[in-house]
This record gives sequence, structure tokens and C-alpha cells, in this order.
Amino acid sequence: MQLEQVAFREPDADLFNRLLPVARRVFADTFSHRYEPAAFERFCEEVYRPGGTMSRDFDAPGIRWRVAMAAGEPIGYAKLTPLRAPAADPDPGALELQQLYVVREWHGSGVAGHLMEWALETALTESVGEVYLTVFDHNERAKRFYARYGFEEVGRCTFRLGDRVDDDRIWRVRLQSRGSAGKA
Repeated sequence: MQLEQVAFREPDADLFNRLLPVARRVFADTFSHRYEPAAFERFCEEVYRPGGTMSRDFDAPGIRWRVAMAAGEPIGYAKLTPLRAPAADPDPGALELQQLYVVREWHGSGVAGHLMEWALETALTESVGEVYLTVFDHNERAKRFYARYGFEEVGRCTFRLGDRVDDDRIWRVRLQSRGSAGKA
């Protein structure tokens, strides 16, 4: 899998509808083993069905999307939103990289890095000083990736799915101090 085979674009409604099952598959591949199957299915249905919470975010003002495409099909995406995580004392106008997912077959290809650069460049263009994200505490691969871009842990929150409550960490990058970080 080569990054040169990938196109990146803002989704229109048709592409977004084709992205929903891919987003669901990536989330399931990453996290389904952690949860009771019926609760996981209910969560995914609420989030990833047409008209679900992901679809509502597609139409919401202030939310930006970038989709990675290979052979005309979505293989990953990033979603940049106004800050939603419970961060302590954020800068006014801070943004949150709420989702950055790539299908497993494309891990290590540079697609995630390209999506991250898009998110950080978008924030800089909008004169945003901080970008936050949340990450599952035991997702070491993701934490190593975020650290390469200058993100650091600054807080904690929880993620609830069914009866299970997991620890997440809140990470932040201050863009004015980012310097050469992230040029991986």
C-alpha cells in the first residue's frame, strides 16, 4: 500500500454515506473485543447508521472532515470539531481531533500522518492555539503516534459503552510551540 495511491478530500453526502460502514468496521476492528457484543452493536448502530450521531456531525456547522480514498473507496478519515472533551482551562476556540481512523490494511502507509497534518494545518490556518484529542489509556500504538506530533497527556475522562466504563486520556498539542514536531 503506497501513499501515492491515496487521494484526500472533503466528503460530500454520497462519500460520507459510503464512509459510514468503513468507519464502523474500523471502530469494530479496534475495540469490539473489549465489550459485550449486544452493547457494542447497539452503540455502533446509534453512531454509524445513516441518521446516527456521526451523520448528525456531518451536517453540523464548525465540524471539518477529511477522507482518505484508495481505488475510489474510503480507507480512513479525520474529524475536527470544536472542543468537546472535558479539558481543564482550554484556550478559547480550541479544537478537538475527535476521530482519526484508518483501515488496518493501510496502517503504516502514511495515511494517518497525512490526516494528522491536515488537522493541525487546518487549526493553524484558523489561528487556533490548541488541539485536543482523547485516547483509550491502553492504546499504546495511538499514543506513540500522537506523541510524534507533539501531543502530551493533560487530563483524564471516561468512555462508557454498555455497562463498561473505560479510562481515556486527554491529550493536547499547543500549535505555537509545535515547531518541528510531527515531521515523521
